[in-house]
Parts: sequence; structure tokens; C-alpha cells
Amino acid sequence: MALSEILTFVTIAALLVMSPGPNGLLIAKTVPTSGKKAGLANVAGFVTAFYLHGALSILGISILLVQSATAFTIVKFLGALYLCWIGFKSLYAAYKGEGKTDTVKPARRKRTLIAAYIEGFLTNALNPKVSMFYLAAFPQFIQVGESAVSASFLLVFLHSMLCALWFTAITLLLSKLTRATGNAGFQRAVKAVTGVVFVGFGIKLATMRPNI
Repeated sequence: MALSEILTFVTIAALLVMSPGPNGLLIAKTVPTSGKKAGLANVAGFVTAFYLHGALSILGISILLVQSATAFTIVKFLGALYLCWIGFKSLYAAYKGEGKTDTVKPARRKRTLIAAYIEGFLTNALNPKVSMFYLAAFPQFIQVGESAVSASFLLVFLHSMLCALWFTAITLLLSKLTRATGNAGFQRAVKAVTGVVFVGFGIKLATMRPNI
């Protein structure tokens, strides 16, 4: 896998991680009442769930790659369309000013570390957007003669590390970052940038020659 492809994936994955969503809301609810360690346990749960999504996605893509090159190409094209759809949705949300989290309420009861870990795992594991993102993105980076499993798990590892770094930073600096990440203007800017990148990436992928 070329360095440029890895950097492209890291860019879109970072924007996806930074965009407001259920993971950020859970951290915002956990840390104020359950503390820093519980927030970090949430993050550990997020990371574990990424590997579950990755394994399921890799299994499906590997079967397609082995059974039908045509089917794999179709999935690749549909994946590009899906990335464009994510981009347009983000741009629309930025235009409409949706997704504000200014009034996030903290959790009522303190969580144990195990409970916080399970909650983080389930929050991410039950989010179908992660698997859909992997199914859309993985085929774009698999090259001829390259191990689909090892290449895909490299991308899962990078995505999970970005998630860990971002939400660990939010957990450790919650008192300062809550104002920034909960600000409507900040969220709209993130959504706008995410939308432009995803649309451009999707269009580029849709017009590329397939790698298989």
C-alpha cells in the first residue's frame, strides 16, 4: 500500500472521528460524573469495537474478492457513491446548522470502569456507520497481489489509533474542549470540511480504474 493511499485514508478517517457523533456524546456524559478513568474506559471500548467492525467487513470483502472480480468492482463503485453521500449529508448538515450538542446532559449515576468499557464498546459496535465506512473504503486501497486482510487491518489499526488519540485528548482536557467541540460554529466547520473531502474523495474513486 502506497504512502499516499495511507495518508488519504488517515485524512478521511480523522475527519470522521472528529465529526460530532455518539462516541463524543458518551464521553461528554461519562467524564463529568464518573471521572477521567471511566472516560478512558469508554475509549478502550471504542477501539475494541473498531476491530469487530473491521473483521466483519474484511470477511465480506475477502469473500467477494475471491469469488467475483465483477462483484468486487461493483462494491468498490457503490462504496464511492456512499462516500459522496456522506459528504453531501455533512455539507447539508453544516448549511442547516444541525448536530448541535451545546446542551449535552451528564450521566446521573457514576459508572464503574467495566461498565464504562462495555458502554463504549456497545456504543461503537452497534453503530452501523462504522462497518458501512469500512465496506466503502477498504476496496479502494486493496492492490493486486496485496494481502487484503493485512492491508485492511492496517487501516483498522490507524482508524482505531486516531479514535483513541482524539477521545483521550477530549477526556483529559474536557473542561476546555467541551466549549470548543460543543460550539455550533466549530461543529458546522468540521461538517463542512468533512463534506468537501468525502465528496471529492468519492468522485475521485468513482472515476479511477479498478485495482483488480
